[in-house]
Amino acid sequence: MKQGILPFQYEQEKISTGMTALAGLPPYLDLAQVAGLSGSIERHVRLREEGQGWTDSQMVMSLLLLNLAGGESVDDLRVLEKDEGLCRVLRRVETHGMRRRERRATEKRWRKERRRSVPSPSAVFRYLCGFHDDEEEANRQAHTAFIPAANEALAGLGRVNGDLVAFMQSHLSHKQATLDMDATLVETEKTEALYSYKKYKAYQPLTTYWAEADLIVHSEFRDGNVPAGYQQLRLLKEALAHVPDSIGKVLMRSDTAGYQQDLLKYCAEDDEDKPFGVIEFAVGVDVTSEFKQAVAEVAEEDWQTLKREVNGRKVPTDQQWAEVCFVPNWIGHSKNSPDYRFIAIREPLRRVPLPGMESQLNLPIPTMELVDKRWYKVSGVVTNRELEGDQLIWWYRQRCGKSEEAHGVLKEDLAAGRLPSGRFGANAAWWGIAVLAFNLNCAMKRFALGTEWVSKRLKAVRFAFICLPGRVVRRARMLIIRLTRDHPSYGLLLKARHRILALAHGPP
Repeated sequence: MKQGILPFQYEQEKISTGMTALAGLPPYLDLAQVAGLSGSIERHVRLREEGQGWTDSQMVMSLLLLNLAGGESVDDLRVLEKDEGLCRVLRRVETHGMRRRERRATEKRWRKERRRSVPSPSAVFRYLCGFHDDEEEANRQAHTAFIPAANEALAGLGRVNGDLVAFMQSHLSHKQATLDMDATLVETEKTEALYSYKKYKAYQPLTTYWAEADLIVHSEFRDGNVPAGYQQLRLLKEALAHVPDSIGKVLMRSDTAGYQQDLLKYCAEDDEDKPFGVIEFAVGVDVTSEFKQAVAEVAEEDWQTLKREVNGRKVPTDQQWAEVCFVPNWIGHSKNSPDYRFIAIREPLRRVPLPGMESQLNLPIPTMELVDKRWYKVSGVVTNRELEGDQLIWWYRQRCGKSEEAHGVLKEDLAAGRLPSGRFGANAAWWGIAVLAFNLNCAMKRFALGTEWVSKRLKAVRFAFICLPGRVVRRARMLIIRLTRDHPSYGLLLKARHRILALAHGPP
């Protein structure tokens, strides 16, 4: 019977051929081995200590590979299981480096003959439920922001990510860490999810992104009704615990959610017991009536044009900035109080309200009328840095680029945007594993693929490097992954593996 319109048909192979659609995925196993990822998972997660079935490492690594391969749900593990060539590689590398006694102990974890190379969707669902804590859920109160405390397994995933960050820093040797703190909404239709400030059901993780290293240092999964700045100081301290000790200086950037007395004072004060000392920061200011009054008192000649650098030239914009004499009550008047600078930015409105209609001007941004009778959009930044005002503004605005892109990669390129369960802890673990996949891919781009790949999104890496057709064959006790003749990615695969090998044997 004719299958379709054009002259081709589909048939299934009669025998096992070892074909794979993911010939570029095994180098990620190489890199994970060099980074000690499996060992870190076994040390910190410890949900599967009873000695039967899948190990923690097998569970987490399977979900990590699912993210990198482009899977979006637990059910997509069925596709990985049917990739015969990839499964051959997974089976072989599982016991690599093990002694005979260790291999036998691994085989005894199964009461019946093991037939799968990756866990089944049902097994993964049960595993993810181990990250959920029903006792914490009982502490919820209606219409109140609440963050369930992470159990040992969920906290362990964060420590695994800390180990991966430390591994990368041991080879990058950065001296400075600029931490961008930002929240994002993950829209969902889960019955258990709560409504966000945008009037739809969502979860709202808050992520701390390390700008220089292009890494996610810390990310906490939260309900959609939890304000972005809720307990932000606690999260900064947790993120600092994951920043390697080799870092000499830490800086922090945040939007207006971070405009909190305790957070700003913690960053600015010089405390011997605080890691990394004074943290230089730039945080968006709440444009209150008091701040508007201070802006209105700035003399017109004190406003300076904000210029953008384009091809080495300073190009004026339609925005202006000025230092503002603004001293909120929380700053205090002690001689030992840290110094805070407030910078205001104004931009003329293109659509000016008609006379007598000013009260109907309803914009989602703060506006005000200044002495020249013009209406402006107004924003502000508070900082303890000594940069020139224009340099400080552009440095602060760099926060909006890569950290937001990281959230985009998590939700669009990886599987974090499609949550698997109605249980908070299971979704938090799903998000945490996507963060691990994000950082492992960053390590692959920086260490193995080369500098020209660092700026590429995961979708581009997946198309040119991961999702390659190949055939896995056995020869002389070795596995060989064969690509089609003259494939353009063959040289890239060899170069990546050589660089990972050098990484394993080179000095940290």
